[in-house]
Amino acid sequence: MPDGVPAVSPASARRNEQSEPAFTVATSLEERWLYRVGGASALLLGLGYLAIFPLYAHAGAPPTSADGEVWLTYLADKTGTWWTILALSVVTDILFLPVGLALHLALKRLHSGVMLVATALIGLFVALDLAVTWTHYASLLSLSASYTLATAGDQRSAYVAAASYASAMLTSRLLVVYAIVILSSAFLMIGTVMLKGVFSKPTAYLGMATGILGIVAIGGFGVAIILNAVCATLWILLVGYRLCRLAAVGLERQAPVRV
Repeated sequence: MPDGVPAVSPASARRNEQSEPAFTVATSLEERWLYRVGGASALLLGLGYLAIFPLYAHAGAPPTSADGEVWLTYLADKTGTWWTILALSVVTDILFLPVGLALHLALKRLHSGVMLVATALIGLFVALDLAVTWTHYASLLSLSASYTLATAGDQRSAYVAAASYASAMLTSRLLVVYAIVILSSAFLMIGTVMLKGVFSKPTAYLGMATGILGIVAIGGFGVAIILNAVCATLWILLVGYRLCRLAAVGLERQAPVRV
């Protein structure tokens, strides 16, 4: 062994292999581009969630009743706030797509099957949340504006009737599955794979905790839903930082920097 060059044990070499995805001259530019896009998307997503929290607190929790009139009355003086929440939520949903793809790229060699399922669950969440959750909120917001302007009783009754289906959907237990459980299941699976390398153990455990809280939320526990949202935001920000660090790794395989 030449002087000044430390010996590297097989165990140490294996740890280094697990700490960073393998880069090659042929693939590094494309992979680093996806890490960069995924990392930036995750950071923006986390910031979007941080912006939604105070807006949601200002608007107050939506009704738990499926009564269309209750929903239209609730939204009447909160239209601007809820349109802002809706817009931010649509953007954050879309940002999950590059984040999921970047995580799949970073972790697929540790367990390709689990990461394929987790990535598919993220895509399913995005499709359902956009098609069901926010489409129904947009419908109710539009109906609420018309309901407020209506003067005739039969007009108001028609708007209430039109709002009944959307309000029933938004108060159903199935929505919790669409909006929380599916994505949280993906987080739990990804966190489990993270334990094997690339990401730090705290990031992995936080992802697993987020997933467990989201699955527990199907029971309608408000505390679990709130903790799930907070943990998900922190986890996404950590993931975004780590993906950006992976994008900065050169072909010479810089020493790993973990979150």
